Amino acid sequence: MTQAEAARRFRMKSFLFATWEGGGTVAPMLTVVRKLLHHGHRVRVMSDACNRFECEAAGATFVPWTRAPSRPDRTPASETVSDWAYEGAAGLQHAIDVVWAGPALAYAQDVIAELEREPAELVVTSEMLFGVAIACEAVGQPFCYLAANISLFPIPGVPPMGPGLAPPRTEAEVALHAEMRDGVVALFDHGLPAINTARLHLGLPPLDHAIDQAEAAQAVLLATARAFDFAPETLPAKVRYVGPQLDEPAWAQTWVSPWPPGDDRPLVLVAFSTTFQNHTAVLQRVIDAAGELPLRLLVTLGGSIDADALRPADNCRLAANAAHDAVMRASVAVVTHGGHGTVTRALAHRRPMLVIPHGRDQNDNAARVAARGAGLRLDPTASTSEIRMALRRLLSDPTIAEAARTLGNAVAMERETSPVVELLEGLVLANDRTDLCLAG
Repeated sequence: MTQAEAARRFRMKSFLFATWEGGGTVAPMLTVVRKLLHHGHRVRVMSDACNRFECEAAGATFVPWTRAPSRPDRTPASETVSDWAYEGAAGLQHAIDVVWAGPALAYAQDVIAELEREPAELVVTSEMLFGVAIACEAVGQPFCYLAANISLFPIPGVPPMGPGLAPPRTEAEVALHAEMRDGVVALFDHGLPAINTARLHLGLPPLDHAIDQAEAAQAVLLATARAFDFAPETLPAKVRYVGPQLDEPAWAQTWVSPWPPGDDRPLVLVAFSTTFQNHTAVLQRVIDAAGELPLRLLVTLGGSIDADALRPADNCRLAANAAHDAVMRASVAVVTHGGHGTVTRALAHRRPMLVIPHGRDQNDNAARVAARGAGLRLDPTASTSEIRMALRRLLSDPTIAEAARTLGNAVAMERETSPVVELLEGLVLANDRTDLCLAG
């Protein structure tokens, strides 16, 4: 063994990633996985069975959930979370029941079994999977959160998630934010009985609030850009921005324009959720609105909508999926539901957006785009004529394009200079030093 090989082997660490098929939850994780593999580390990924192909394509060892929920495929019929069928906060409560907290004990048992089979020096988990954090705390396993979006849990100085609030400007708005922050804590406490049941089963004391589970994590890494978020001047000690993690998913197809080379009409990409959010009617109104405009419209369906459910206009083409980086390079604007991955990718390409949020964190992403003037925001009930007016403005207003370039430059810089690998390696090294001190 050469000296260089010995040094590389000495540096190799073992990471276990834990995530779930929640649309935008997988690709950012796998981007970080790829980076760690590139640095010579060993990485396993626990996720739904349907994610095997993309995990192995990234070079990781794949481990499916067995006790915990595990989607066999990415078709709408196998969707675990149908939050679109609920009104308001009930949608998030449904997600908490069926994935985030309800099966916490099952997730915890799967993780403990995998760690017994093969230890890891650090577990990296989605902040949505309470059971993974419980398992790690129960067996003394170092772990951190890697959030594929802005923080779902309240952070002092950041508007609470949900309705898409901008930073407060008045004392009344400050009071409203505080009240809503308490509401977010209470909303997550919907899962507290299941969380505490899992904790008691594994010998841990009960929590007062569900979000208190984060205290056991070594770090909370936010895979978004500080420039995109409504970031406070000072973050809590454990929280760090690591920039958007935006590798293309392995299932994304190479994009070749279906239009003749001489067609110089501007291209607009329509990219909504890869999970079903009952958004067929909205997509159709976007298609109808753009049908009367001098542009080309590419609609990527992402596996969540059947092409037969839509009526494309003459200037519209439907694609099951396509590599969005390539499409965005050729486009002038993006119409999206406001998923974090699509929004930050569009910004990294300096593209203005029309955001039509449906729920989850999408209202909050839309608020951040609109507050910086980098795009427009419409309600999902917007009419065809309202969407057409917004598209006309998006394509003709130079101030929106300039704002998208300004914000996009900052987002792209944070993407390119992400410290995520160094931070994860630092957590492992800190644990190594602690073990040495204890052994001494």
